[in-house]
Amino acid sequence: MSWRPQYRSSKFRHVFGKAATKENCYDGVPITRSVQDNHFCAINPRFVAVITECAGGGAFLVISIHHTGKVDPHHPRVCGHRGYVLDIKWNPFNDFCIASCSEDTTVKIWDIPKHGVLKDITIPRKELQGHSRRVGLIEWHPTAENVLFSTAYDYKVMVWNLDTPEQVIKNPVKTISEHTDLVLSMSFNTDGSKLATSCKDKKIRIIDPRTGRLLREANCKSHKANKVLFLGNLKMLLSTGNSRWNHRQIALWDQEDLSVTLAEEDLDGSSGVIFPFYDPDTHMIYLAGKGDGNIRYYEISSEKPYMQFLTEHRSFLPQKGMGVMPKRGLDVCSCEVFRFYRLVTIKSLIEPLSMIVPRRVRDGALIWPEQEGRQ
Repeated sequence: MSWRPQYRSSKFRHVFGKAATKENCYDGVPITRSVQDNHFCAINPRFVAVITECAGGGAFLVISIHHTGKVDPHHPRVCGHRGYVLDIKWNPFNDFCIASCSEDTTVKIWDIPKHGVLKDITIPRKELQGHSRRVGLIEWHPTAENVLFSTAYDYKVMVWNLDTPEQVIKNPVKTISEHTDLVLSMSFNTDGSKLATSCKDKKIRIIDPRTGRLLREANCKSHKANKVLFLGNLKMLLSTGNSRWNHRQIALWDQEDLSVTLAEEDLDGSSGVIFPFYDPDTHMIYLAGKGDGNIRYYEISSEKPYMQFLTEHRSFLPQKGMGVMPKRGLDVCSCEVFRFYRLVTIKSLIEPLSMIVPRRVRDGALIWPEQEGRQ
């Protein structure tokens, strides 16, 4: 019986990254020099928000999505924190509301004017005070409006209800104290009924966010997880981190059984954190390395071998952080399925990077977007 290699065809194997031209980038942005392993920017269809360097406290810029080109060095800032801003997130239910957390132990909620930021904003709509140490991560609940989760260097995850009338909220709705070390990442499943966390104690946890009860826990002996991500409705988790030989590694988990990984794959020997991004419509995983210019794409399936490597986008410009445009802000007429915003510190640049699927026409040929005008 002759052996034949098994090839798995994918309709997304030709996806390619198309970087924006210089005039369609945001140039002259003083990107933060923080060493925190966060994205440092947040995107929605109206605004680009990016954490910046600022004397005398923490600040971030909010730029209209269409105001590309050279950014005014005196562009107004959102600057109400007394310490460095560590993370920012747009409210998924309101394009004019953004949350920020800082080394000053607070979380602040800001209202952005519809016409953009024309003068410095220093007074937040809400201020959340409850953590005893600097707050490193925040996440909005995906289905419950005005519910925010925060985690800090006090190892606690706090749940906040922003519908309360007080301007300063000192008591969270719930405090989750299941972690014994610093929480490195948080991720919700599609309906928000489960919260996955990765922790510096080398454990991945799945928690009921409503009750704070620990549902499942994985002790990663051969895989030191840094970032964790729910994969839509596939009932799987993806984590990125390091192997026992200190190679960058990705691992796939069954969310109902965290005793052993479904699949593991070593990537390379670099030291930067891998940021994972998932597209539930195409079942594609994008892996972007901090400190390098590579973005790898995989297709995920619910059957073995689970992960299928597709291709890789390479750039000579290293990225410090990444933002992702929500699906409602993509240009579907150009076959765009995903869009990154890369923070390029060495050029003080925010570079949009579109992921394009070439169209298939009647004769079976692939049509690339730049060829469409010649058809």
